[in-house]
Amino acid sequence: MAEQGETPKIQIDSDWKNQAQAEKERLASIEQEKAQGGGEGGGPGQLPPANWDTLVGMMATQALLYMGGYVDPQTNRPMVDLDAARHQIDLVGVLETKTKGNLSEDETKQLAAVLYELRMQYVRVAQAISGGGGAGRAPKGGGIQA
Repeated sequence: MAEQGETPKIQIDSDWKNQAQAEKERLASIEQEKAQGGGEGGGPGQLPPANWDTLVGMMATQALLYMGGYVDPQTNRPMVDLDAARHQIDLVGVLETKTKGNLSEDETKQLAAVLYELRMQYVRVAQAISGGGGAGRAPKGGGIQA
């Protein structure tokens, strides 16, 4: 501590200054990318980022759409087309097959979990339709590929 009458000396940690400057530059770079349309995206009126999560999410959304997961804005009723849903799920399966060995562990687990959930939902919807008198079209060719 400084004695009475002396002004305290301020010590600045140069490592901290370097870290703060690096963070400032990183944030400026992100802002510049966003301004040029290449940033994180996903804001109102912007496209989501073109990455693995978006690709898998988009494909899963398409399958869920055809399994009644979304309401048709024109009819205000869920859309159910099990042939189209099965096709979308099979496309996710193709993605899994073609990317085998080229994904990180997290990406592999994510894709397997999405496929599992889509297949289980498909079975539930198909059973509900066959047992409930059939809104929508039943699958051709014996169901979904497991």
